[in-house]
Amino acid sequence: MKLASYLYQGRKSYGIATDKGMIDLGRHLGKRYPDLKALLAGNALSQAQELAALPADLDFADITFLPVIQNPEKILCVGMNYAEKRKEFDQHNPAPTLFVRFADSQTGHASPIIKPSRSVEFDYEGELAVIIGSAGENIAREDALSHVAGYSCYMDGSARDWQHTWFTAGKNWRQTGAFGPWMTTADEIPDPHTLAIRTWLNGNMVQDDNTCSMIHKVAELIEYISTFTSLHAGDVIITGSPGGVGKKRVPPLFMKPGDRIEVEIEKIGHLSNVIVAADMKIAPHRHASPAYVQS
Repeated sequence: MKLASYLYQGRKSYGIATDKGMIDLGRHLGKRYPDLKALLAGNALSQAQELAALPADLDFADITFLPVIQNPEKILCVGMNYAEKRKEFDQHNPAPTLFVRFADSQTGHASPIIKPSRSVEFDYEGELAVIIGSAGENIAREDALSHVAGYSCYMDGSARDWQHTWFTAGKNWRQTGAFGPWMTTADEIPDPHTLAIRTWLNGNMVQDDNTCSMIHKVAELIEYISTFTSLHAGDVIITGSPGGVGKKRVPPLFMKPGDRIEVEIEKIGHLSNVIVAADMKIAPHRHASPAYVQS
């Protein structure tokens, strides 16, 4: 299944994305599970699956996508996790590089990404996001993938000139991290390390790799993170970006208002957003149907 969060006629809801539109789970299950995070916490993916054959309730053009998980308890991000990226930044530390994102730094598919007003180095990073389905701590590596609910695309926008010794200041400007369009459930992705991952800026491919190139694999990351903090349903782990980022290009290539940035991950989805200036008024967004990626 592909599960998305969205606004419809001013009301927050969530549903199953199909090639015909959206099955509105908020309508069918909302009294028990008011949002996607609650559905995961209630271990209720099987209840959603029972509704997957229903006809679509909503057209994609009538909804506004929200971040897949709007208010995760934790968003943990992994830096320098692809071989080419580590070469670009001359990184040799063997331990995972971790930093945090805040929930209010996110936006959904087809909604504007805001270029920070005080940055002249706003960079793109296409990444695989892991959504936790079942809670745990001190999770063994061999059990780790059983705690995953699903996977999504993430555009981890980075204000490079605000990244110093620590990354947090460069990663948490309002509406700089795009998350979506949906979560593809883990049963459709038995191995998260066989997926092509690509990023386009204004139609030009700027990142092209495969998740097999990750230095620290998903199971290892879950094991490592869960040794120092409990993971809960709806928590998000953003697993790092391939090489090809704008900071290390000659000349550097940074995003500016009017640019379109896209991230596609095989079998998962295609995330697309337009960059806007920070002082621009952002109206509620309606958009065309997203590209539907078949499993």
